[in-house]
Amino acid sequence: MAKRKIAFIAAQSATARRALTRLRARYGGASPDRAEVIVVLGGDGTMLETLHRYAHRGVPIYGMNRGTVGFLMNQYREAGLLERLEAAEEVTLHPLHMEARSVDGERHEAWCINEVALLRETRQAAKLRIKVDGKVRMTELVCDGVLVATPAGSTAYNLSAHGPIIPMGAELLAMTPISAFRPRSWRGALLPATAAVTIDVLEPRKRPVSAVADYTEVRDVRQVRVHEKREMALTLLFDPEHNLEERILNEQFTS
Repeated sequence: MAKRKIAFIAAQSATARRALTRLRARYGGASPDRAEVIVVLGGDGTMLETLHRYAHRGVPIYGMNRGTVGFLMNQYREAGLLERLEAAEEVTLHPLHMEARSVDGERHEAWCINEVALLRETRQAAKLRIKVDGKVRMTELVCDGVLVATPAGSTAYNLSAHGPIIPMGAELLAMTPISAFRPRSWRGALLPATAAVTIDVLEPRKRPVSAVADYTEVRDVRQVRVHEKREMALTLLFDPEHNLEERILNEQFTS
């Protein structure tokens, strides 16, 4: 088996740093800018940071859990890493693109792996109008916020907001309200991955709203557009016995 150039990236926790030292001693360590595969040691937060930082490289990324959640991570084992990388299954993620326009007229762009979330900034609930592919689907949603989540992000904030879990490969996005007040009965929607979502903030100065795409936050927005960034593909590696689709399926049967 040809030895691949592996770069190891670790979270700042003592557990992750100890694992980094041991794995580098055992397998060596290439620079992330020259590696053929990147191995991430930590939790989902560290994985998201690494995906953002090295998306331009186009190399596969394999995570081992040395954090808390680890939904995007494989089980941590030091032995047999080369064999695990060779046998790993690829999962392709397409992030979301966010275009936000603020009340002062500025335009902001960002992309995210989990979700785009709109959140109220003050004590007053947000008032939002939702359009899908140019057609108004909800004239007014009074709420704490709303989010659009990818399948990979459907088990993150989306699940906490009681949104649906989406299997990988379903070609769907979840739109989930956060503490909807009117209409109180609305529980959200499943949208095709090709959908273009536009959310207009009604009364943006009286009821200010922020927009968040993973690590990018834009304050005082008046309009946010979201669509899948299909031309951008991120490759994650998972052990066959514990792949991402299986994890998503398992999450739907846990209490």
